[in-house]
Amino acid sequence: MTIDGHCDARFTAVREDLSANLDSGTELGASIVVDIDGHTAVDLWGGYRDTERRLPWESDTITNVWSTTKMVTCLAALMLIDRGLLDPDAPVASYWPEFATAGKEDIAIRNLLSHTSGVSGWDRPFSEENLYDWELSTSRLAAQAPWWDSRTTSGYHAASQGHLIGEVVRRVTGTSLRQFVADEIAGPLGADFQIGAAESDWDRIADVVPPPPPTDDGVPDPTLVRRRTFLGPLVQASSANTPAWRAADMGALNGHGNARSVARILSVISRGGTVDGVRLLRPETIDTIFEEQSDGVDLALGIPLRFGLGFALPQPESMPYIPDGKVCFWGGWGGSLTVLHPDSNLTISYVMNRMGPGIIGSDRAEQYVRASYAALA
Repeated sequence: MTIDGHCDARFTAVREDLSANLDSGTELGASIVVDIDGHTAVDLWGGYRDTERRLPWESDTITNVWSTTKMVTCLAALMLIDRGLLDPDAPVASYWPEFATAGKEDIAIRNLLSHTSGVSGWDRPFSEENLYDWELSTSRLAAQAPWWDSRTTSGYHAASQGHLIGEVVRRVTGTSLRQFVADEIAGPLGADFQIGAAESDWDRIADVVPPPPPTDDGVPDPTLVRRRTFLGPLVQASSANTPAWRAADMGALNGHGNARSVARILSVISRGGTVDGVRLLRPETIDTIFEEQSDGVDLALGIPLRFGLGFALPQPESMPYIPDGKVCFWGGWGGSLTVLHPDSNLTISYVMNRMGPGIIGSDRAEQYVRASYAALA
């Protein structure tokens, strides 16, 4: 299978892995970027946008990147912290007064960023379509009680984090999260990324291919947080290919981009806060990302995770291929993954349309990340 783009000679193994996965059908279409302090060592894409294999994955193909969107949403919050407009230790209710109900008076901004607020989903009944209604969905979150008490225990805010942070962004700036990302992040950086997708871009979107049906993994859920999170609401992967999904503002779920645009944005963290003269963060703000907020079995995902301020930190038991040190990462349902390594100014980003099993990472993501680090060894 033809792969387009380029890679430095030492990253040949990354190209070979992508080629093998495309040839075997493990991948349908995908893009991979490795950026080292502004040098694009890898920028590869290949495969198809459609299951009929009629539409090739092009240089400007974009796709729904699921929870990789959360990384951009958290960057938006960090930018407001950097500007002194948001205090991570302040109660959410100091910016969003309606949130101070049902025992949430003391939940802080940092709890939204680190998945420790206790509001990891919506009390049922709550439908996928309700996600698209900003006023309804945020008012429901403001009214409900947290599902657990500890503010140092994470429960992955699978669909809710974008609405929670997005409403704070709206209260502070007067601008929707979607517009803030367009005006303050993607626009200045020239990054082909958007929350949702404009209709004018639909003809270049690679539709996502849903993952295999989940199996009973036997993870105990004594608090029922796992069930409540993923059923409140139950999101169908195929919904990402619909007009209603693309029209919505969902900072946890419906960002559209590719490896190049995701790497362009998030390399801000790897490169000290400034990319090609555009400064989004001070180095001191970047350092706060690596302050551990929680470490333990996540109540929603059922695996050991460590969270800093807005991003996951290395946890060898659950993500053994993410190296230890000053590294942060996250990814999206089905396997997309972005790894940020400020000490080496390294950004690795992988985006695909054929979803694999699981929420965070995949065998393919592991393969590309390991090959990238091996090239740098």
